[in-house]
Amino acid sequence: MGGFLGTQGRKFAWNLWFSMPILVTYKLPQGSDPVKMGKKIAVGQTAGTWNARWEHRNESFQDHLATVHAVGSPTPDDHPTVTVAFPDIDFEGDLGHLLTLIFGKYSMAGALSVLDVQLPSDFGRRAPVGLSGLRNRLHVHDRPFIMAIFKPAMGLSAKDHGQILEEVGLSGLDLIKDDEILGDLPSAPTIERLKYCNEALDRVESKTGQRPLYALNLTSAGKPLAERAQELVEAGAEAFLINGLAYGWHAVEMVRDAVDVPLFLHPAFAGAICGSPNHGLTYRTLLGTLPAFSGVDAVLYPAHYGSLPFDPREEAAIRDTLRSRNVAPVPSAGIHPGVVPRALEDYGIDVVLNAGTGIMDHPNGPSDGVRAFYEALDRIASKLPFTTGLTPGSPLDVALETWGAP
Repeated sequence: MGGFLGTQGRKFAWNLWFSMPILVTYKLPQGSDPVKMGKKIAVGQTAGTWNARWEHRNESFQDHLATVHAVGSPTPDDHPTVTVAFPDIDFEGDLGHLLTLIFGKYSMAGALSVLDVQLPSDFGRRAPVGLSGLRNRLHVHDRPFIMAIFKPAMGLSAKDHGQILEEVGLSGLDLIKDDEILGDLPSAPTIERLKYCNEALDRVESKTGQRPLYALNLTSAGKPLAERAQELVEAGAEAFLINGLAYGWHAVEMVRDAVDVPLFLHPAFAGAICGSPNHGLTYRTLLGTLPAFSGVDAVLYPAHYGSLPFDPREEAAIRDTLRSRNVAPVPSAGIHPGVVPRALEDYGIDVVLNAGTGIMDHPNGPSDGVRAFYEALDRIASKLPFTTGLTPGSPLDVALETWGAP
């Protein structure tokens, strides 16, 4: 702690011994004084100022007052940074209140963004299933999970979904999910998709002894999302995909409290919050820290070698934060068999490889799309070169000719 902290800083250092504050690091406007700006945020987002009329409440106000914890190094683009410590007594423990407190009105204060949030381990919710639970449920312990996405995203019938699921399930697929944009539409109503897919899962399980996990896209149908989730679980849903950033963190938390099936968080709308370099939140905060404390079991986000631009440092930070809380990382968007070596180099085996077109658009059909991923894993395990022509005509060779090698 520097001398600039004064009385408030010394008081904070004493409180730190007994409690765990929430530390928030901000990227400030260029040219701003980090100490002055940090104190402005600390005071303005907590107790505020008070006059002599409230002097008898001084101790209470001080207990609730955030303080400047540290001034950090400037960012590469020369923005000052500051970390503010928020007393734990200021928080209810839910993410909506957290965001209001750490970045509420000051989110509109110009070129200001949240770089990082450090939360106590007992804050929020933990994943009831998570990475380890998925391994136990799917009996996958020594390799990455292989996950597919129904494609085309819209226009398939509910019966089509069931037929596709049976095809890829018989080929050894671990998980499959709806596309995030698919709602409860007349062309394939949610309850009918669930019916046909569960029938397909039953057939796969009877033939293979393994039951893939189907994550049904959870939309509200005009009801509270948690109520809808309960209805669908009663109808046989075994996992959900949830567009938590669009529906809001409170909806995610309420769904988590209402059902105990695995929840896969989709990053839809994340770019609207994180897309600017000087405003909003970092991806590591939005897709790493917040979901890790929301109770979801897995989080989808772009892989930096996929079809969406993404910073590999942000991806690595998301991966590490999620895994520190037993949440499964799911790099997505442009995953195909050709990127498996890079994915394993980045993640090892504790990862869900999530492919849409990389499975469904395989020239020989989705079954070979799944088999190509397994061939890729076998080839890496055998330390064979990852080039075309090694096994001519095989599902992997066709995939590499279609989408390329790493």
